[in-house]
Amino acid sequence: MNKEAVVAGQAIYSKSVLAIYDLWVLGFSNHYLWKCPTKLIAEQFAALTSANHLDVGVGTGYYLKHHMPAHTRRIALMDLNENSLASASAVVRHLSPEIYCRNVLAPLELTCDGFDSVSVNYLLHCLPGTMTEKCELFSHLESVMKPGAVLFGSTILGTGITPNAFAARLMAVYNKKGIFCNQADDIDSLTQELSARFDRVSIKQVGCVALFSAVKR
Repeated sequence: MNKEAVVAGQAIYSKSVLAIYDLWVLGFSNHYLWKCPTKLIAEQFAALTSANHLDVGVGTGYYLKHHMPAHTRRIALMDLNENSLASASAVVRHLSPEIYCRNVLAPLELTCDGFDSVSVNYLLHCLPGTMTEKCELFSHLESVMKPGAVLFGSTILGTGITPNAFAARLMAVYNKKGIFCNQADDIDSLTQELSARFDRVSIKQVGCVALFSAVKR
């Protein structure tokens, strides 16, 4: 996978963009454009996050700040964007988070203990390539999961959806600018890629968003 394309996809997340991210994406876009209220993603996060958790594609750290279970004892953060890592690590500094600046489409080369849960929210649709190519990240994450660990997350689909006019136009702009790369992303391909690697795959489509979970064999 072209590393430059991966870097380009995450480069938009400057400090100024992160300052409005929660309001624009989690407040407005999820509710009115992608038609998947943030509370549904938050409920999944709260329900499936273990005491030994890795958060991948950390954004501002919103879910960690507002919905991380009280019993969490170990938290690790993984992202390619240093601004996102700084924002999210500040939220969980009391847990002395492990910080990993990584391209998830390449082998992670971690030597740490495995995790009991891994979250991947709103990352897949930002990654370049076909669904098959971008889902290689699941193989890389599986390598740092303990047997029986759960992987879960969410992604904005590009096909098999019925977005409103504004949402469709905005998604086209995002794809043209390289912020999104999801025009061919569909729920069947996601199901196939997860099922090839994990057990107990569950995927629910809400509006333009797929909420998924799976368990390591």
